Amino acid sequence: MRTYFTSDSHFGHGGILSSRMQRPRPFASIEAHDEALIAAWNNRVRPDDEVWHLGDFAYAASAAHCRAVFARLNGRKRLVWGNHDAGRTTSLPWYDQHERAEPVVEGRRLVLSHYAQRTWNHSHRGALHLYGHSHGSLPGCGRSLDVGVDCWDWRPVRLAEILEAMAADAARAGMPAVVAALAEAA
Repeated sequence: MRTYFTSDSHFGHGGILSSRMQRPRPFASIEAHDEALIAAWNNRVRPDDEVWHLGDFAYAASAAHCRAVFARLNGRKRLVWGNHDAGRTTSLPWYDQHERAEPVVEGRRLVLSHYAQRTWNHSHRGALHLYGHSHGSLPGCGRSLDVGVDCWDWRPVRLAEILEAMAADAARAGMPAVVAALAEAA
């Protein structure tokens, strides 16, 4: 079993394609958007894998559309609530649901939240913070990173990829201690 992380899929949200958005998504229609995200998810995630979705699974979509999309996605799906996760999302058969979560994955303590935080539980003991909500507009810092689909070619991402991105961000920011700690953990 492999573990993946993602956020802000916004299935069914036609407005996410609008030029009114800070970073409109580059799809011709919401149907094309949803199909691309489903394909990207299923090209990576096997049925026995686990996916942590850090909020905003769908928005402005019918309950039937949410159920249909959810049923097509591979893996055991866990939800950390986002600001757009209403009843049509929370009523889906998630493995579990959280306001925020602190799992240990591949021996690493993680703090998962829909929202970016400047500090988090166990941050000074090496815990990593993964978030969404910002749609790629808020860069990671040190051991904190956006795992939203806008940042990862519309697909869920594995911890090894996250560690590589964090190390690259820390190197650019001149944080040698963080780079060394992340390299040691990889």
